[in-house]
Amino acid sequence: MAPALSDGSSCPADVLVVEDDPIIAIDFEDRLLGFGVSQVRTAGSVTQALDAIEKRAPDFALLDVELIRETSFAVAERLVGLKIPFVFVTGYGAEARIPREFSGQPRLQKPCSSETLEAALRTRGA
Repeated sequence: MAPALSDGSSCPADVLVVEDDPIIAIDFEDRLLGFGVSQVRTAGSVTQALDAIEKRAPDFALLDVELIRETSFAVAERLVGLKIPFVFVTGYGAEARIPREFSGQPRLQKPCSSETLEAALRTRGA
């Protein structure tokens, strides 16, 4: 049986975090594991993220919009194609330029509280 979030909903077993700042990636990993996620994988670039997805599709993903010299939109396209839920994470708030095809995707503002992060896990598949 999958671990439950604070509202009783099941927790995704495998989460991919695409984040180029190692400290932020570790923070997300620690909090996700604390929520009961079985495995958290991190990728700091589009290439690493696409390789991780190719090896094993995650149940859910957190995508930092602005990576070093690139954006995570190619990863988002792949996740949409595989019907894997994800949330964009950005430090730019409403100013973040999200392509129209992703305008309906949930977003988290960095830094985010644990409650907000947990709520994002509950939105998967919504």
